[in-house]
Amino acid sequence: MKKPVLVIMAAGMGSRYGGLKQMDPVDENGHIIMDFSIYDAIRAGFEKVVFIIKKENEALFKECVGDRVAKKMQVEYVFQDLHNLPEGYIVPEGREKPWGTGHAVLSCLSAVDGPFAVINADDYYGREAFQIIYDFLTTHQDDEKYQYTMVGYYLKNTLTENGHVARGVCIADEEGKLTGITERTRIEKHAAGPAYTEDDGETWTKLPEDTIVSMNMWGFTSSILQELNNRFARFLEENLRKNPLKCEYFLPFVVDELLKENKAEVTVLKSPDRWYGVTYKEDKPVVVEAIKNMRSAGLYPQGNW
Repeated sequence: MKKPVLVIMAAGMGSRYGGLKQMDPVDENGHIIMDFSIYDAIRAGFEKVVFIIKKENEALFKECVGDRVAKKMQVEYVFQDLHNLPEGYIVPEGREKPWGTGHAVLSCLSAVDGPFAVINADDYYGREAFQIIYDFLTTHQDDEKYQYTMVGYYLKNTLTENGHVARGVCIADEEGKLTGITERTRIEKHAAGPAYTEDDGETWTKLPEDTIVSMNMWGFTSSILQELNNRFARFLEENLRKNPLKCEYFLPFVVDELLKENKAEVTVLKSPDRWYGVTYKEDKPVVVEAIKNMRSAGLYPQGNW
């Protein structure tokens, strides 16, 4: 069995945050959130990372992140390109928005040929998450079904005080297998508890605080890459007519399709850890304080690593 690879989705410019948020330091030593994920990943056993970035950010990314990480583990880059479409399709006039997380992971088609974990660059996942996903990827292989996994978080631990978030709301059976996942693109923290809207806030639907949600920490075999490739044209055919400028090929959509087709089995690994991220500028002080406290508690070294 090949050793698992870590894939980090770092192509987003962070429009709500106002800049290349993946590069923004969260401690006095200049570390960014990604540094803590990479530190935890190395500690869990990962030896190679594939960064998904935009071609125009390559020099800056290597200077700020990649060259540093290359001293600790093997590094490879792939590029998420808006124009990377199936034959016969072109980017709609006026479209600037990337095609989504499914398209981002599809960028790894020629770079990954074994098991891999995929995460967001700007989310803090916690030490335990990397260990449990690495352990799964090193002990499971596809059989009559694809054997995938995801680390699920309690919704209450993944919200921000400063706006809305997008989360994949998960349903699992008694054996801890995922039976369905629905992407909710606008979940907010309200006085009466978390709720989501699908009509720009006209109506809201409550969600229990202990709902398990996806933070885009997935574990896959390489089979997912071919599935993403095979289904992309159909997604474009169905969605370009409805929403040519904003439709997105979400990774959870494809996972959900595979579950419904009985082609995949997804084991839900639950993490009790609190998520931290900089969805909005106002989130940064919270992240800085959390990192400081974790370092004081001995979870991370005091200096650079």
